[in-house]
Amino acid sequence: MSHEQFPPAEALQLLQAAQDAGFATGMCSDHFAPWSARQGHSGHAWAWLGAALASTGLAMGVVTAPGQRYHPAVLAQAAATLAQMYPGRLWVALGTGQALNEHVTAERWPSKEERTRRLEECVGVMRALLAGEEVSHDGLVRVDRARLWSLPERPPILLGAAVTPATARRVAAWADGLVTVNQPGDAHRETLAAYRDAGGRGPAVLQAHLSWAPTRREALDAAHDQWREAALGSDVGWELPLPEHFEQAAAVLEPHRMEGPVVVSDDLGHHTEWLARQGSLGFDEVMLHQVGKEQQLRFVETFGSEVLPELNA
Repeated sequence: MSHEQFPPAEALQLLQAAQDAGFATGMCSDHFAPWSARQGHSGHAWAWLGAALASTGLAMGVVTAPGQRYHPAVLAQAAATLAQMYPGRLWVALGTGQALNEHVTAERWPSKEERTRRLEECVGVMRALLAGEEVSHDGLVRVDRARLWSLPERPPILLGAAVTPATARRVAAWADGLVTVNQPGDAHRETLAAYRDAGGRGPAVLQAHLSWAPTRREALDAAHDQWREAALGSDVGWELPLPEHFEQAAAVLEPHRMEGPVVVSDDLGHHTEWLARQGSLGFDEVMLHQVGKEQQLRFVETFGSEVLPELNA
């Protein structure tokens, strides 16, 4: 569920429709701002997750970034509260974040290496708090005698969010599992291989950006309209602070450039085949993100009736 694309109330209705259509689990983004004004939304992920868990029976995940916009103690408290109310139904994927969301604190945006070290400190703080310890820490993040008073029986698993093999190798040292995104030519399997080779344990989750519509042209246009800023790649996506900067940077991207970052097709058989292959590459769960806004409910109903039965079989 992309909070950048839908107001929170509609996002919740779509999640409920997905459960009714046979989807087994869900996840959401955690943004302060959308990628573009065309997307136009960005609800608070943690407030929404409480409603999502209360109004469905789905397990839910979220990709988030501790250390700047969220203090790790506050993030651990939010995760502990949801895990206590909905046992076994929450996972949290932790990454180093993007300036697009984190610059709002008006603090300096650190280098990638510094953000990685900050994340590793945050993971240590969060794990200790979720284990019931009192924590003080003085490093890239600072904590003073923090303790969580309402704890779940079992803490939520903390997955590592990684796009590149280098980042996957780094998070393997602490993560309970891996979350990554699809890349052209199934290059995401290299990210998974790097995680496993470095000793990474636990489930591997793939967030798959796809675009389906009644015609291929519609599917391609929808991907270009809604997801071209998010598909910029390289270091650009981590460093730009404002949606209008993303819009300017992506203005030169033509529709055919969406073919790699997004699986584009009007053919349900093509989508079914591609999704089935991800299981053979070693992914335990594939989260489907339909990037087009206009076909969202139709996608949920059509994939629920036509694609999921094929995959489940």
